Amino acid sequence: MTKHLKSSIVGGILVALAGVIVAQSPALTRTIVTRADVSVPGREAVVARVEVAPGGVAGWHTHPGDEISYVMDGEATLMVAGQPPRKVAAGEGFVIPAGVVHNAKNDGATAVKLVGVYVVEKGKPLASPASAPAP
Repeated sequence: MTKHLKSSIVGGILVALAGVIVAQSPALTRTIVTRADVSVPGREAVVARVEVAPGGVAGWHTHPGDEISYVMDGEATLMVAGQPPRKVAAGEGFVIPAGVVHNAKNDGATAVKLVGVYVVEKGKPLASPASAPAP
C-alpha cells in the first residue's frame, strides 16, 4: 500500500469520526429509533430520540436534509443562522431546512428531550460540524 493511499484512508476515517463527534457530543445524545427509505429517490427518513444535557450545548452543525423536531420535555434556546435565538419548550416543534447552520443550548437543570425526524441524503453523515454564523 502506498504512503499516499494510507494517508487518504486515515484522512477519510478522521472526517467520518468528526461527523460522529457532532452527532454524539458529550452534551448531545442522538439515539436512532429507525431509518427507512422515503418516496424521494436518494433520501431516507431517520427518527431519533435526542437529549441535550442540563447546561449543555449541541454545537453548531448542519444536516444533509430537513430536521423536523418535537420537544417532549424541557426548554432550550434554538439558534438558527439568520434568525434571532428563540426558546422552544415541551409541546412545541420546529423545522430546520437542509444545510442551515444551527445550534441548541439547554439553560435548564434537567435534560431537554426531543423527537427528531430527519429526511436526509442517504450515505451522508446525519450531522456535520459548522462554524458559528457571524452576528
